[in-house]
Amino acid sequence: MTVWDDLVGQDRVQEQLAAAARDADALVTATSAGEALPDASRMTHAWLFTGPPGSGRSTAARAFAAALQCVSPDRALGGAPGCGFCDGCHTSLVGTHADVEIVRTDLLSIGVKETRDLVRRAQLSPAVGRWQVIVLEDADRLTEGAGNVLLKAVEEPAPRTVWLLCAPSLEDVLPTIRSRCRHLTLRTPPVEAVADVLVRRDGIAPEIAAAAARATQGHIGRARRLATDEGARARRAAVLKVPLRVEDIGGCLKAAQELVDTAAEDAKQLAEEVDVKETEDLKQALGAQAGGRMPRGTAGAMKELEDRQKRRKTRTQRDSLDLALTDLTGFYRDVLAIQLGARTELANADVRDAVDRIARGSGPEATLRRIEAVLACREALDRNVAPLLAVEAMTVALRAG
Repeated sequence: MTVWDDLVGQDRVQEQLAAAARDADALVTATSAGEALPDASRMTHAWLFTGPPGSGRSTAARAFAAALQCVSPDRALGGAPGCGFCDGCHTSLVGTHADVEIVRTDLLSIGVKETRDLVRRAQLSPAVGRWQVIVLEDADRLTEGAGNVLLKAVEEPAPRTVWLLCAPSLEDVLPTIRSRCRHLTLRTPPVEAVADVLVRRDGIAPEIAAAAARATQGHIGRARRLATDEGARARRAAVLKVPLRVEDIGGCLKAAQELVDTAAEDAKQLAEEVDVKETEDLKQALGAQAGGRMPRGTAGAMKELEDRQKRRKTRTQRDSLDLALTDLTGFYRDVLAIQLGARTELANADVRDAVDRIARGSGPEATLRRIEAVLACREALDRNVAPLLAVEAMTVALRAG
């Protein structure tokens, strides 16, 4: 099992990364031996991985990081870096390698302070590995100030430092940063390939894997969750009933309230699992006294943690709502396919009766307007519109058609 095995349906990207990893290995070997560097190399100091949700941007970046740190003895015999078994590959993939920093955020944005810490880290020489690798999984969440801080590090990197940035599209990254990165575009994996991975890697029954892959249209993470989590299947089933419940204003408002309440409940469950432990750990670290009293001068640290937990709860709620809106978009996509007589497999074949009913009761123009209403709701949530107001406006628009 090589490090590339988790890249589903990304053959072209895999070939480019494997070639760059070989060149990177040659560069390090030549430098260590005091030999002349190769004249041409496909390796560079900054990479930008883009692609739709579920395409595997962060998976590709992690696999490349592991290949860069590969220490398999087979390399000396002509083997390609990225064996998947050596200490360098294994620790990079699981996130414990000393010279691979994997950055993801559960907040709405990445600020200047966190980015400056990364830049300082990037200036260090590798401690035990062959490269210092920074994997920034949410480069699209950098604030403008954080992006400007990162720009200097990408412009003038340390000799053995590699930046791997991930974002949905080029437009989500500052032009000054993306112009200094080598760009790789990942595509949505084929449904069949995703189903095959669920069967081989997760032991999921073929029929369940196929249904989950089809319902999520090739999104690997969502397909795995849908196939293994009964709660996720129940939430999706409730969302797909919304088009049938917006026949009057009362139904629109009730459906909107339930969508928001479900998202809030998801955020609350995460808070219960994580926030309490974080709070107790910080209190112990700060020397909480018997009875829960905190030492003087620690109020600021506690307030900072509370603010962070509040921002994380907001993002969790938005992510849950966004998932519901994605399912709604897929439903109306199927409706449009039937109305236009398209010969394409339906993503929501399990609710074919509901899709047919909506398709018979409206025309393609109305369906397109409904899809636009869902997309407008997603944009409103991105602009910090109150979730209930945004979702209510969407359900009323779905009723109007």
